[in-house]
Amino acid sequence: MHMPSSRSKLFWVLCVIVLAGVVGGGLWIALARTGDGAASKWITTTVVRGDIEDTTTALGTLQPRDYVDVGTQVSGQLRKILVAIGDTVTKGQLLAEIDPTLYSAKVDEDRALLASLRAQLAGKNAQLNLTHEQLTRQKRMLQANATSKESYQSAVAAEKSAAAQVTQINAEIEQTTSQLAGDVAKLGYTRIYAPMAGTVVSLTARQGQTVNASQQAPTLLRIADLDSMTVWTQVSEADVNKLKIGQPVYFTTLGRPDHRWRSTLRQILPTPEILNNVVLYDALFDIPNPDRSLGIAMSAQVFFVHGAAKDTLLVPLAAVTGKGKAAAVRLIENGAVERRAVTVGVRNRVQAEILSGLKVGDEVVVDQRQTGAKSESKPNRGPRL
Repeated sequence: MHMPSSRSKLFWVLCVIVLAGVVGGGLWIALARTGDGAASKWITTTVVRGDIEDTTTALGTLQPRDYVDVGTQVSGQLRKILVAIGDTVTKGQLLAEIDPTLYSAKVDEDRALLASLRAQLAGKNAQLNLTHEQLTRQKRMLQANATSKESYQSAVAAEKSAAAQVTQINAEIEQTTSQLAGDVAKLGYTRIYAPMAGTVVSLTARQGQTVNASQQAPTLLRIADLDSMTVWTQVSEADVNKLKIGQPVYFTTLGRPDHRWRSTLRQILPTPEILNNVVLYDALFDIPNPDRSLGIAMSAQVFFVHGAAKDTLLVPLAAVTGKGKAAAVRLIENGAVERRAVTVGVRNRVQAEILSGLKVGDEVVVDQRQTGAKSESKPNRGPRL
């Protein structure tokens, strides 16, 4: 067996000494960096510049701000429908026609009856004039003792009867005139006109269909003004008290998630909707839609803005202590931690705006670093039976 020489032994001893020195030096440096220095005990971040918003988010649905359901006030067969879905209509434009045969016949009947009554009235007025003249003659004769009292009383009764008949005919004429006006109106209702300008967005009736308006007016179609939309947003009872009429609001859509449509809150409806024991209030705001890029029933991701700031100093919210404008942060300077008073502006769930007390690049404490013992997790003992 070959034995190492003295020179070889010396070489290996020197190698071990050098290696021990390197390891020892590295260990000393590591211990120095993780020792009792103040900065090593904290999780920190630096103050930066950026934008911040404090918002309440909710889901909304787009609907036309102004629309009308067009129905019919008379029953009958839809003889014509003159528009289709998507058509643009003007106010007063003819939309549909219901068969007017029965209503036209009723108007003709009323007019004929009215003419008959007026003819009867002429006869009754002539009879009244005759009885009046007879009464006048009987009155003169009675004063001259040339007639009996009974004849005079008969003349009085005849005049009153003729006057009553004239009154009755006048009442019948008035009734028939009113009935004629109603039947003329019903005849007019067989022609259905647009009550507003807009776009036909739905059509629920078909040409040739018989509609029945005896109980309620059936809806034939809907006209909407698509140049202005309303966003109907449901806000939970936990957030609705944060909203104020007139506050800024914006939303995005699924089709254009990078585009923000901006408006202001117009109305909060007082009666909530309860879904699965969750109380939701409708918050409404309007948005112009001249290019028709927003459609009916589109979904909207809505942001109600409570506060906002641009190009301002920002720190994580976890770095700030205190809930008011006057707050404090812990600042690392020269390896030591000091408490610094600051003025806070806009806050949200993640960040806070710093109005005074800090500058860009300052190192602030976010949390205390956990030690190994504290970070150890407890063993899983399994479910308790």
